[in-house]
Amino acid sequence: MAGRLSSLLDPSLITLHVQSGKRTAAINEVARLLEGHAHVVHFQGFYNELLARERLDTTCLGNEIALPHARTEHVKQIVLAVGRSDAGVLFENSNQTVKLLFVLGTPKSNPTDYLQVVGALCKIFKEPSNREALLNAATPERFIAAVVAAEDKLLRPA
Repeated sequence: MAGRLSSLLDPSLITLHVQSGKRTAAINEVARLLEGHAHVVHFQGFYNELLARERLDTTCLGNEIALPHARTEHVKQIVLAVGRSDAGVLFENSNQTVKLLFVLGTPKSNPTDYLQVVGALCKIFKEPSNREALLNAATPERFIAAVVAAEDKLLRPA
């Protein structure tokens, strides 16, 4: 990942109005933001692996957050797309409703980046005020600003 989680975020890869309330359709809606991305070599292959991973076990992290992901040969570098659903998306495989979806693709050859991203997300989500800021951000730019602010808080000495 080399740096901060916020460095992976781009306003064009964030949708704050996921339309579908069903898990697979919502994942597709968010993943499609990565279609045509310079680091995604083969979108359909990446998407198929994303769904295969999702079938193995739930990607829900708790606190209305899910991290559908794939370690795959179909991405050259780590990619991240974000979706938010005000109504929530039912992840029936864990019986949880999710409001924030972080769709992550990492190269198979680099498991370290995946672990760094998951670690960074978990640290940010642990704090209720950070989750609230992400759920209430009015624009993708404000969403990114909320992530930056959360990262800044984590980096400050106690």
